[in-house]
Amino acid sequence: MEITILLGSFALLLLIGTPVAFALGAAALATVLYMDLPPLVVFQQLSSGMNVFSMLAIPFFVFAGDLMLRGQIADRLVALASAMVGHMRGGLGQVNVVAATLFGGVSGSAVADASAVGGVMIPQMRARGYAPDYAVNVTANAALIDLLIPPSHNMILYVIAAGGAISVADLFTAGIVPGMLLMAVLMFTAWAVAVRRGYPRERFPGWWALARLLAAALPGLMLIVIIFAGVRSGVFTATESAVVAVLYALLVTLLVYRSLDWNGFVHAVLGGARTTGMVMLIIGCASAFGWLMALLQVPAMTVELMQGITDNPLLMLLLINIILLVLGTFMDMAPLIMIGTPIFLPLVMKLGMDPVQFGVVLILNLGIGLITPPVGPVLFVACAVGKVSMWEATKTSLPFYTAAFAVLLVVTYVPAVSLWLPSLFH
Repeated sequence: MEITILLGSFALLLLIGTPVAFALGAAALATVLYMDLPPLVVFQQLSSGMNVFSMLAIPFFVFAGDLMLRGQIADRLVALASAMVGHMRGGLGQVNVVAATLFGGVSGSAVADASAVGGVMIPQMRARGYAPDYAVNVTANAALIDLLIPPSHNMILYVIAAGGAISVADLFTAGIVPGMLLMAVLMFTAWAVAVRRGYPRERFPGWWALARLLAAALPGLMLIVIIFAGVRSGVFTATESAVVAVLYALLVTLLVYRSLDWNGFVHAVLGGARTTGMVMLIIGCASAFGWLMALLQVPAMTVELMQGITDNPLLMLLLINIILLVLGTFMDMAPLIMIGTPIFLPLVMKLGMDPVQFGVVLILNLGIGLITPPVGPVLFVACAVGKVSMWEATKTSLPFYTAAFAVLLVVTYVPAVSLWLPSLFH
């Protein structure tokens, strides 16, 4: 009965439109009251869920991304990507994917990418004859690359949800090859759709112009190198690297590019604080919800149920992916990481999957949920920028969804894709 109240009230609250954080907290409170436990337990778990030192990395990475966004870094990255790949068929679609990859290394946020790169690219694509649905689908799917390329604060969430035993440096490293693979597959998909629809190429500006644009974008791109090299070499921790990211973002936007004014700084502070507040509330409520699930032995029951369905490891991994994809269509990424990790990580480890590999699988899987209706916050942002309905964009999204799902299957069943690069550092 306790499990029914916990999961049933949570599902009911989601169905009537309650925000995820409040649905998690209210479901936990209702269950605790039914179990005749003091309500204070929920608030203690909520507080302890947020009171984790390594979580300090999240607000700093969010703030660094906001500073880069307000400092017009996206414009320089788009210009560089245009010079690199704009001459291919459907050039602006290719530019969109490459720019998203570059921006992912300085923001780590799929929503920020859809807003920043989409805000630059979608109007240009529409003005040059690209259909709005194509522009929106390329933008939304390319934003998923940001989740895999360091610095991704979702990877830090996964490490915390897994009990802190996984190396953040290994996880950052593990996401690079899958991120590049997703970029390549999406570029091919964008090219194939562009050929079918007859979209144009852009003019190649020449090698000298490309060199100048690379030099202009290099200070922003160095953030990727600083964070990755610093964390990988042990010079600083993931939390310290987030502080370094903020300081470097301020240095670049204020002194190098001189593109961040006082108004932009204030908006970056407010945006970072707002995003951090939302993320932390979700994490706290998800921690209370997850504590109750552990108390009621939901993870163990889930494992037993799934093993009763099949004992084939390949089918089990496919089933886990399907469950996460379905959950990702109506729940945000942060709570699913906090709730899903304790349930599925022990199971996949029994199947022989490395926890670092599962982290990449989990983040990519839930990332696909960010572009899937009815919730799909990344798709929603891209549609808002492109001024099309989610239904109109979804009608022609099958090639891009198929591409992302194909990469998910490769990452799931080919461990070397995510584990080869980290193995070079051991």
